Amino acid sequence: MTLQKSTTLLIVGGGPGGYVAALRAAQQGIATVLVEGSGVGGTCLNVGCIPSKALIHASAEFHRATRYGQKTSPLGITTAAPSIDLGQTVAWKDAMVSKLTSGVNGLLRKAGVELIQGWACILDGKTVEVEHSEGLMRVQCEHLMLATGSQAVALPHLPFGGDVLSSTQALSLAQVPTRFAVIGAGYIGLELGMAYARLGSQVTIVEASNRLLPGYDADLVKPVEASLKALGVQLQLSCSVKGFEAQTNTLSWTGPDSAEGRGQFDKVLVAVGRHPFTKGFGLESLQLAMNGKAIRVDDQCRTSMHQVWAIGDVTGEPMLAHRAMAQAEVAVDVIAGKNRHFMPASIPAVCFTDPEIVTAGITPEQATALGIDCITGIFLFAANGRAMTMEASTGFVRVVARRDNHAILGWQAVGEGVAELVSTFGLSLEMQSRLEDIAGTIHAHPSLGEALQEAAFHALGRGLHR
Repeated sequence: MTLQKSTTLLIVGGGPGGYVAALRAAQQGIATVLVEGSGVGGTCLNVGCIPSKALIHASAEFHRATRYGQKTSPLGITTAAPSIDLGQTVAWKDAMVSKLTSGVNGLLRKAGVELIQGWACILDGKTVEVEHSEGLMRVQCEHLMLATGSQAVALPHLPFGGDVLSSTQALSLAQVPTRFAVIGAGYIGLELGMAYARLGSQVTIVEASNRLLPGYDADLVKPVEASLKALGVQLQLSCSVKGFEAQTNTLSWTGPDSAEGRGQFDKVLVAVGRHPFTKGFGLESLQLAMNGKAIRVDDQCRTSMHQVWAIGDVTGEPMLAHRAMAQAEVAVDVIAGKNRHFMPASIPAVCFTDPEIVTAGITPEQATALGIDCITGIFLFAANGRAMTMEASTGFVRVVARRDNHAILGWQAVGEGVAELVSTFGLSLEMQSRLEDIAGTIHAHPSLGEALQEAAFHALGRGLHR
């Protein structure tokens, strides 16, 4: 027997975009049903952003303790030789994820959102069939919102399984691999590769491009390259992976000038990107307009079908949780009758490498390519008191502004802890701040945030501490 249900808004996918949309809709009195096949929070909360940052933090703490054990700390700290129980670390990570997902479930219950745990199959733009623990349920809706997220890209000749890992599997290893290979030098590959290097693995990174982090400008990447070198990470750039021999755990690749390379590894992480999750739930029945593998949407998150909406990774790049959340707010407001458009001044991005990289807005090179006459200001953390007290004086903050009116166009930074500066970067762009606004704002001393003011001073030609 198939149960029948009707609602105003039906959301498929309970990740950051889906659950935020459900909460916002419920707050506005919109009857909402949320369908999620796994756990609320999606990739980000369960097997992505949050657990990966937990592993990164644990590896940083272990690496710091290891350095102190070598009796070389200028702080005068020494320790006995540290050890790590990765199983316990993973259990700590899992407990944190469980606490956060329980919190999201509680918020949904409190808001009055009906959560159906099960796998959805779209029958048409108004009807979804859900297979769950009690059988089949058919849900009719006025508005259908697709928030199905993305999934890791697998290489055809290197499928996931056994010792070949996706980023999800790399977050739940029971032991630290002695030899760990990473295919792909984007942010996911470098974040996890550096984490395992700090835990003690001998890490090799194989990248098809001739440089690390191809999406970031070279000045931002240089401190990360230096950190990789200090960790003993081996880089194989301009290399194409040929295959993995499971019996001997041998990974082979072709390098520049067709040179052959190979190595034996306990585990191989494939981190060559993600693509929108659009298969296996009947999306093709809607015949929506697509942008490649992503669902095409307008600036109100409308698809090509009336009252069918899409948000988050399924709509393409940039695949970031905070973009999905922002799109959710816009789409729900439009459904509620408000005039909203998704037209952010910037979508900040953070790369949690060592050191961290953050960007918001455009770079000097991008400004030039757009024909904008710009000026820049840079302040090095080597001259920042707070950074020095944290032993974190590597890196810098850079601001990009128009030459004619000093309107800020972008920010970039690399350094320890700079992820916490990115909200200020985004706010200055949304508020259409000028260099004088940042320079004239009193920044607390000592803090990393002073670097923003100093960068603005430098762009204005009146830098102080440099």
